[in-house]
This record gives sequence, C-alpha cells and structure tokens, in this order.
Amino acid sequence: MAKEKLTAGRVRDFGLREGQQQSFLWDTEAPGLAVRATRGAKAYIFEARLNGAKLRVTIGDVRGWGIDQARTEARRLLTLVDQGTDPRTDKAEKIASTEAKRVEVHRQDATVAEAWAIYLEDRRPQWGERYCTDHQNFARPGGERKRRGPGLTTPGPLAPLLPLKLADLTPERIREWLKPEAADRPTQARQAFTAFRTFLSWCEDRPEYRGLAAPDTCTPRVARQELPKKAAKDDVLQREQLPAWFAAVRQIGNPVIATYLQALLLTGARREELGTLTWANLDLQWSSMTIRDKVEGERTIPLTPYVAGLLAALPRRNAWVFSSPAAESGRLQEPRIAHNRALTAAGLPDLSLHGLRRSFGTLSEWVEMPTGVVAQIMGHKPSATAEKHYRRRPLDLLRQWHGKLEAWILAEAGIAQPAEAQATRLRVVAEQPARLTAAQ
Repeated sequence: MAKEKLTAGRVRDFGLREGQQQSFLWDTEAPGLAVRATRGAKAYIFEARLNGAKLRVTIGDVRGWGIDQARTEARRLLTLVDQGTDPRTDKAEKIASTEAKRVEVHRQDATVAEAWAIYLEDRRPQWGERYCTDHQNFARPGGERKRRGPGLTTPGPLAPLLPLKLADLTPERIREWLKPEAADRPTQARQAFTAFRTFLSWCEDRPEYRGLAAPDTCTPRVARQELPKKAAKDDVLQREQLPAWFAAVRQIGNPVIATYLQALLLTGARREELGTLTWANLDLQWSSMTIRDKVEGERTIPLTPYVAGLLAALPRRNAWVFSSPAAESGRLQEPRIAHNRALTAAGLPDLSLHGLRRSFGTLSEWVEMPTGVVAQIMGHKPSATAEKHYRRRPLDLLRQWHGKLEAWILAEAGIAQPAEAQATRLRVVAEQPARLTAAQ
C-alpha cells in the first residue's frame, strides 16, 4: 500500500483507477488517513484496526475538508482507537446528541398556539360539539366581520396567551393575563382559566411538552386571587311569570326557536341534548324521545302531549328536529338572541337557557313530583345508594308525573291543553315512516 504526503495538487489530480470501484491515496503524515475515490466522488477516510478487526470511517468530502483539518480529525480518531473506543460509535453518539439538542431547542420554542391546536384535535373525539366550539372560541383571534350586525368580533379570552412559548408560562404571567380579563368578562375568564388549566395538564402527559410550563402556572390559588368569587346561579321562571314568558316566546317569528325554548322548559333537558334531537329519536307511537345524556350517553324520557304537538308542526328539512337552513350544521345553533328579545318584550328579568332547565326542576315541586323522578327525567346522576342501585322507573311512571307537570305549567300559563285527537293524529303519523320520509 503506497503512501504519499497529501498535497492540494495530489488530492485534486487523484481519481478512480480504471477497472476499480474505489481507489485510495494514503497519507504519510497522519496514520490511517487516505483519500478515497469512487465514481463521481472523493472523500477523506480513516482506517485502523480495533480488537483485530478493520474499521473504516468517512471523514468528509475533499471539497469541504482541508488537508490539515482531515489530518487533525484522523489523529483524533486514532486516539479513540488506541483508547479502545470505536469511532463509529462515537460519531453515532455525537449525531444523536446533536439531534437531541435540536429537538430540545424546538421543544423549548413550542408556543401555546401550536400545542393548543394539537390539543383540540386530540380531544375532539371525546368532546361534544358544543364543548369543542367553546374551546375554539376561547382562542379565536377576533377581528372578523360579525355574522349578525355591524362591527368585528372580539378576540377570545385565551388569545393573548397564544403567541407565548409554553416555557414562558409562569403564575405571574397568568395573573398578568387574567386580571384584565376578569375585570372585563369574569364568566368567560373563569371558563377560559379552567380550560387552560386542563390543557396544561394534558401537556404534562405529552413528552414533547412535558415540563415546559412552570408547575404552579394555573394553580387554584391563582384563580382565587384574580377571579371574583363564583356565585350560584339562581335564574329561574317563577309561577307568576309563566303567562308572560309563554306569550312572548310563542310570538317569536321563527317557529323552530319558539318550539325549542318551550321544549327546553317542559323537558328539563340540557341545551345541546335537545338541540341534537333527530326525527329518528322520536317515538310518537309510544310517546317517548331519546336524547343525548352527558352522564349515561343517552336517556329516554316521555314525549308529553303539548311538546309532541309542537314538534309535529315543525318543518322536516333534514334529520334534525330543530333544523336551520342557514346554519352550516343544518340545525339550530343560537336561540339566545331571540329568547333575550322575548324576555325584554315581556318585561321579565334575564334568564339563561340553562335557567329554563333549572325552572323545570323548581316548578316540579308545585305538583310534588318525587325528586328521583325529576332527576331521572333531567338526567341528573343518582346521589343516593337507593337511587343508584335499586330504582329503575319505567317510562309509564315517568310519563304520569311528567304529564302532570306539563298540564300544571300550561294551566298556569293560560294555555289550553292538547286535544285527545291531536295525540291520535300523532300516533298515526308515526306508524307511517315512509310518508314521514317523503314529507322531509
């Protein structure tokens, strides 16, 4: 194996010898250093023996390495071999270390916006539609034209946090964000803070985000210090307010919204449970309806005569009972505006949609409905051992009490009870699904 002192000219002129796949030009100055020529390429290599076995390491292309640099690297590699270290292992460890540093730098640069988007996508299958929409609204950038009325939308409460790095989140930074939000919109600020605290817990379960935010970033202590004390909601329709409320709601120009609001009060259902009701969930023959339930997944409740009459009069545009041709989802999305206007017209105090559900539970006491029946109709989780393990009330028993409550509410509101003929007509329609489909 001939050796020569490598020079710039010799390296430049050296090439692949005819009939060979690779040729070598060995250096006399640095043991184990050579120029290797292959088809279309030349590189410095180092070759030695470790534990009796030959090893070869590529140093780099001759266009990127000078001769002196190659000799220095060859001597370093020879030192490793003399110490019993495989240079290939050393190189792999260096590459792995470099990659780990690159990943860590990227991890440290991760922003709240980046992680929040992945969080929403990861949790979407476990969340309901409304819950997912709420989280999207928490982080909306704002500045878009409002769908109703003039002006632009305002940023969501979490929008100021999105540009920040997760590694920059501290209790002090959260307080700085939370203080003006709590002063401007305390309810949304509280909801956003709770959602963000859950988000940070999710981050701790992800290797790419674990340990970035300070451990005490969103502790309950921060909420207690910056958020006003949460007051129990007490908005509810009183007995004497029923005539005015029904009169105003029944005057709403959109029959879908008017029916939806009355059904909320008369079924005690949650907003989204009733909003996602489909025609397939109605059993008019047996006077029942199956709705979503956030506790059990779904529950079946009585379809009382007045509510059945209201639903039967609705247009069948699609699969949704409370349909909306203007909504992208095809169903009613925002009935609060019409409800608030009706309250103003009737001279009634503010009443949320959940307040209608609360009213159902409160008004049920006037007919002395058993609390277990109320809980089963409303979908409350059983709170006692007997209710949890030993009470399975049939639909007929629920219907007996539910119908009694509906009749009492209608009487107090001055509304005539549904005629028996109407109930008969509804059963006939239910027995002809093909005709219903055609009507849709």
